Amino acid sequence: MINGLVATAVHFFVLQINLKILDFSSAGLANFVAVFFGIAVSFVGSRYFVFKAHKQSIFRQVFKFAGLYIAIALIHGGVMYAWSDIQGWDYVIGFAVATTMQVMISYWGNKLLVFK
Repeated sequence: MINGLVATAVHFFVLQINLKILDFSSAGLANFVAVFFGIAVSFVGSRYFVFKAHKQSIFRQVFKFAGLYIAIALIHGGVMYAWSDIQGWDYVIGFAVATTMQVMISYWGNKLLVFK
């Protein structure tokens, strides 16, 4: 749980930088960039702290993790784009909705596919 919170905090922090400092005009695009920072933190935390009993090589795990998280990033970015850019709703609430979906997919994907 702590790994997910840290990864989400990094993701949201970079999203805020993209929107408020770098002045991205699209919350979907700002989120798409930010997601990769959260993904990197998530991988390190998952490999070394959450799923310590893994048996696969790091290369195999990176390959599987990348595939899983590319799918998650596309879903997260799509939700943010639809929520904020198309509907014009608050991006913070959209981030919470997308992140809730991401957490569920991420945990089960990591447990069943990546770090088994």
